[in-house]
Amino acid sequence: MKIANLILAAMVSFSLNALAEQPAPVEKEVQIGINGVYVPGGFDSASDVFVVVNGIFQNGCYKWKRADVTHIDTYSHEIKSIASVSPGMCLMVLIPFQKEVRLGKFAAGKHVLRFENGDGTYLEKSLIVE
Repeated sequence: MKIANLILAAMVSFSLNALAEQPAPVEKEVQIGINGVYVPGGFDSASDVFVVVNGIFQNGCYKWKRADVTHIDTYSHEIKSIASVSPGMCLMVLIPFQKEVRLGKFAAGKHVLRFENGDGTYLEKSLIVE
């Protein structure tokens, strides 16, 4: 009986050590491509400019994170869409997404919006601010 209790105690301590050493899965951020952009009209220099982007995630492990907006100059802007990817078991289905991206206040004039994909390609749209 003492041997059985000793073996049981050893097994419990080893299993607790195994559980304690497993790190939490780390999410990775990746740049994703977008399929389309809706650019509404009617913006003026006092309003916040926004666009709506849409695309398809490769599987269920992808989740929208943010859009990084870089203002190259007053009338040129680059937008990169970022998603987080969690490791582990994923649903292997295509997941559509649609997100509003706020760009801030723009000066009056014609603006060029370049939406960069992760593979070096881009989608370019123009926007007129009155």
